[in-house]
Amino acid sequence: MIPASHKQPGYIAALLHRLAGIALAIFLPIHFLALATAINGADALDAFLNVTQTPVLKFAEGVIVVALALHMTLGLRVLAIEFLPLRDHTSLAVSICLAAAIAVGLLFVFNVG
Repeated sequence: MIPASHKQPGYIAALLHRLAGIALAIFLPIHFLALATAINGADALDAFLNVTQTPVLKFAEGVIVVALALHMTLGLRVLAIEFLPLRDHTSLAVSICLAAAIAVGLLFVFNVG
């Protein structure tokens, strides 16, 4: 049984914000590894980037972009709650954050822009 307090939009937003942050924290060492291969020359970087062309890693890349957008939009939501009188519209703010994050992810996946 899920407690009623855990079904609130603010709780869900906080949970999603933290999960997106964890996903980004897991991604960062891999990103630094890619940057480190560039130091070893173009051939090393090309070899690393060729490994990333698999469909599974392309999907994971899209998930990371969505996580980044979600973390950013939910972070902006937190700032808005702190500094603006917007406390009464939590479910609307969470919906807008989710929609924006998914839109950014879809734009990235379909190479729009």
